[in-house]
Amino acid sequence: MIEVRDIEKTYTMGDNKVYALRGVSLSIEDGDYVAIMGPSGSGKSTLTHILGLLDVPSKGSYLLNGREVSGRSEDDLAVARRQELGFIFQQFNLLPRMNAQENVALPLLYSKSPGGQDYSQQLLARVGLQSRQHHRPNEMSGGQQQRVAIARSLINRPRVILADEPTGNLDSVSEKEILAILKELNDQGITIIIVTHEEEVGAQAKRLIRMRDGVIQSDERLKPKPQPVPMQKAAPAAPQSAWLELMEHFRQGFKTLAANKIRTALSMLGILIGVAAVIAMLALGRGAQKAIEEQLSSLGSNLLVLRTGAVRVGGVAQESGTTTRLSPEDAAAIEQKVSDIAAIASSVDGRAQATYLNKNWSTQVLATTPTYAPMKAAIPQLGRFFTDDENLKRARVAVVGLTVVRELFGGSSPIGEMIKINKVSFQIIGVLPEKGSNGWRDQDDLIVVPLYTGMHRLMGKDYIDSIEIQIASADKVEAAQENILEVMYARHRTPPSMRDQAYQLRNMADIQAALSQSSQTMTLLLASIAAISLLVGGIGIMNIMLVSVTERTKEIGLRKAIGARRNDILMQFLAESVVVSVVGGLIGVVLGWLITIVLSKVAGWSTAITFDSVFLAFFFSSAIGMIFGIYPARKASRLHPIDALRYE
Repeated sequence: MIEVRDIEKTYTMGDNKVYALRGVSLSIEDGDYVAIMGPSGSGKSTLTHILGLLDVPSKGSYLLNGREVSGRSEDDLAVARRQELGFIFQQFNLLPRMNAQENVALPLLYSKSPGGQDYSQQLLARVGLQSRQHHRPNEMSGGQQQRVAIARSLINRPRVILADEPTGNLDSVSEKEILAILKELNDQGITIIIVTHEEEVGAQAKRLIRMRDGVIQSDERLKPKPQPVPMQKAAPAAPQSAWLELMEHFRQGFKTLAANKIRTALSMLGILIGVAAVIAMLALGRGAQKAIEEQLSSLGSNLLVLRTGAVRVGGVAQESGTTTRLSPEDAAAIEQKVSDIAAIASSVDGRAQATYLNKNWSTQVLATTPTYAPMKAAIPQLGRFFTDDENLKRARVAVVGLTVVRELFGGSSPIGEMIKINKVSFQIIGVLPEKGSNGWRDQDDLIVVPLYTGMHRLMGKDYIDSIEIQIASADKVEAAQENILEVMYARHRTPPSMRDQAYQLRNMADIQAALSQSSQTMTLLLASIAAISLLVGGIGIMNIMLVSVTERTKEIGLRKAIGARRNDILMQFLAESVVVSVVGGLIGVVLGWLITIVLSKVAGWSTAITFDSVFLAFFFSSAIGMIFGIYPARKASRLHPIDALRYE
């Protein structure tokens, strides 16, 4: 079954070479019970590790069931270990976070043997621990832990069991129990190879090999050669879906992380803060952008605003409008001569003092035409707007904003009440819809009166300040701009030298686009700053996982000893880092949502959470967990099994 020929094992320590094995040749038959004895440093453990495929010889040949294994890859050796070999260690090597049954069934994660969970319970009953299957290692004695290790070594129905000082840490009673179990297993046809330095343990074997200085000194047959016993191997492993295997890795990851709750919480803190910050910042940015769009939409769509410019005479800039004035007749001419105009409104504005009974309030007064209301989404929510007839008759009627209502009337309705604007009495006929503050001024702090009333009764102007023109469609705005200016140049006989400065024609769509672009830029900037938290969180995960790899080096060695390949270890640690980032991301999503609610309710800021921002933050948190977990996972997967088992 096992045959080694002239194997050597050397270690390089500085400039010196240490020979652990020197040309050892050995054959072991099926069903034998072999004890390997020798003092410390004799090479007995090194020989056992090579026989168990945990280590490879520096030189020589190793045949297992007639197949050469000394030159095979680490993954191939892992497969051979889980199919043919079982291990019992002096230190037991049980995982403290798992109970007895889970420790026994651990190799099934890699071998995928059918019916393994039921078989693990049978094995615990077989070693007398049926009542302790749900106890963790720290709740069991040394002898009980070693019996769990024996049950684990049998879970894949191996043909060979290698026991390295299995009774070294046990009392005499537990030692007899373990030796009795090993003898029973050997009687059933399992080959036992035991390493010991105790004579009474070696005397239990059928064959005793003594070693010193890396060579076999004696090979003594204590009992007759065993008769070949047919072994019943387990049925071929049923195919297990990659999804179920992945879920098992995640389940193991959850258990591992749950065993170190404080460290796990600290490692996911960076991801949590990063996700919450990204969601909150994007919500603030989107909310600001939405607020700007709503406020600009209240100004009207496809809107042009015509004002007079500052004309230079003799190189000296004149006051706006001193050379050219706008008049209501200009608005009428534009409406008549320029096509594609949906509506047009002339206006003048200024500050005024409004009084009602014993209350007074300084506010903005806008004198305009009735077309202003539909153009600027200012149709009163209470009462009505003034008419063309009232405008022509210079009627003293007014429509007020909610801020004026609140300051002068409190909670009562102002409709029909008389107020004084700059000591001129006006009757309130309507209340404007709420528009809020746009950052420059309160849009609800406004009184709107008829154009001619404002010009002649309040402000004493025979000209208008601006003409607002609504174009029928966005694609006709550019042509309308040129036509409007041509009409104005013709009406006022503006010389070519002054045309560039005579009038200002502002396109509100351009202003809206510029503000939206600025808002988007700020949103991206805020999100980028928040994303740095995600990167910091990823670095934190990498740091914690590297610490975890160092702390669990012996566990990695154990997993490889029971059949884990490099990819299995890689997936195990990668799953843990993804679990940290995913759980941190989910908590971060909730925290980000709560932050936006607080900012909206307490600070009064406009926020808007979108599915895109939540998905983006969560996706990147998961991706960062995977990316930053690759290096620690790869480092763990590349550990050599015997070096990992020897790690202190």
